[in-house]
Amino acid sequence: MLLNTLSGRFFLLTSLFVMLAEVLILLPSVANYREDYLLTRLERAQIASLALLTTDDLISPDLEAELLSTAGVFNVVLRRDEVRQLVLSSPIPQKVFASFDLRESTWLSRIRDALQQLADSENRVIRIIGDPVQKGGLVIEVTMETQPMRTAMIEYGLRLLTLSAVISVLTALLLFLAVRRLMVVPIKRVVAHMVAYAEAPEDARRIIAPTARVQELRVAEDALARMQTQLTAALRQKERLAQLGQAVAKISHDLRNILTTAQLFADRMEASHDPAVKRAAPKLVNSISRAVNLCETTLTFGRAEEPPPSLSRFMLAGLVTEIVESESLAADAVQVDFVTDIAPNLVIRADREQLYRVLSNLVRNARQAIAATGKPGTVEIGGGEEEAGWWVRVGDTGPGLPGRARDHLFQPFQGGTRKGGTGLGLAIAAELVRGHGGRLDLVRTDSDGTEFMLHLPRELALEAADRAS
Repeated sequence: MLLNTLSGRFFLLTSLFVMLAEVLILLPSVANYREDYLLTRLERAQIASLALLTTDDLISPDLEAELLSTAGVFNVVLRRDEVRQLVLSSPIPQKVFASFDLRESTWLSRIRDALQQLADSENRVIRIIGDPVQKGGLVIEVTMETQPMRTAMIEYGLRLLTLSAVISVLTALLLFLAVRRLMVVPIKRVVAHMVAYAEAPEDARRIIAPTARVQELRVAEDALARMQTQLTAALRQKERLAQLGQAVAKISHDLRNILTTAQLFADRMEASHDPAVKRAAPKLVNSISRAVNLCETTLTFGRAEEPPPSLSRFMLAGLVTEIVESESLAADAVQVDFVTDIAPNLVIRADREQLYRVLSNLVRNARQAIAATGKPGTVEIGGGEEEAGWWVRVGDTGPGLPGRARDHLFQPFQGGTRKGGTGLGLAIAAELVRGHGGRLDLVRTDSDGTEFMLHLPRELALEAADRAS
């Protein structure tokens, strides 16, 4: 279980790394210990030899053996004034195995010699050459056995390893506690907030409040808070849209019944002998029919998206004329001129009712934008044909779109362009155009006005795919 936690893995890795560092320190430390051990033997041997040189009398064999035993060597050779003199001597149990000149040793050679000594378990006799202490001669040489030195080196290494283990455990423990306090606990707090928020994402009280002092964790908490805030708002909006959809469906159901009755009366108006009534009756019937169709479409909104377009060929100029006449009747006191630039014989292939809804929405928005300024203005509608399909342009001389509308232009209930608007018009228009396989783009919007461009392909993507297969 320890290895499955961040704290446990950090504790283990810290211990391993500290032990590795101590092992790397162990090798030069043992090598230096061997060097100090040999220098100590040379120093003891020099002291014993100097004590002997102060007298001209011969010493007894027992005293000589005691001096050599105290120094830990078999014999001592001291070179003074270019004269090499065997000062102390005793029988050597075996042939000299190797000689080591401490005057020429380097850190690399010391480590090598120490490793060789640890690997060789045989008790051998070696010769050690070095500089006398306090310039008590030119060179001093001793012979000694290796087993006591190897035993001392192993004991020193074990003590150092034990100390290293204690240091590594304490260091890992302190780092473990520090990391747990500074990182693991804040991470667990973030995870706990995520789990709690996942249980009820609509509850704004469960959104995390960033409090981390570590910069990286603070950035993560800020990002999580923003995401939770956006998600909660989106879920709330989704709930409100669902409730609004139910209300709109009920209203559309009743409104459809009312419009159906109005349609019956409008049909009777067509039989009137009044010329003005006979001219207005067809437009009234068409308007009521579109309203009834829109109500029926709204009733299906909760079950599906907009129905697929029913394609047909028709004159674009005739459709635009209908829209202009309808908007002219609805124009306010402000003078709004409608200018069209569409060839009379331009035939396009689209769903006439859906395209009417798209262009009617764009023209109505343009008219209302001009009316909001209280100054006269112009709405221009142009159309044309290109190799890939058809295009329709709707521009105005209004004040341009506000910043919020530009940022959320085609998003429902967020891209409203006027006070009191719902922001649904452009969202529905863009959806209808996408249903044709086309696109609705905002070409420009500034203080000189706004311009939208609608592109319709010659063929729906689905039809093209079917034909290709």
